[in-house]
Amino acid sequence: MPSEEIDLNPTDNAILDRLQEGRGSPSYIAEKEEYSRQNITNRLGRLVEHGYVEKLAPGLYELQNDPREE
Repeated sequence: MPSEEIDLNPTDNAILDRLQEGRGSPSYIAEKEEYSRQNITNRLGRLVEHGYVEKLAPGLYELQNDPREE
């Protein structure tokens, strides 16, 4: 896991807010937050790299550690 902190952008905050409610897919989050699915997928990848989100299965993500609470 990278040691540097991630700079959260509005997309990251929207993803984290959605995942606080439960597991989600990029398509679901994109639809609810009005971002492109590709943007959500890219940002989820960064959040996974930093250990904040876990990819449980293809297209299914869960919040592990909200960096905004640190």
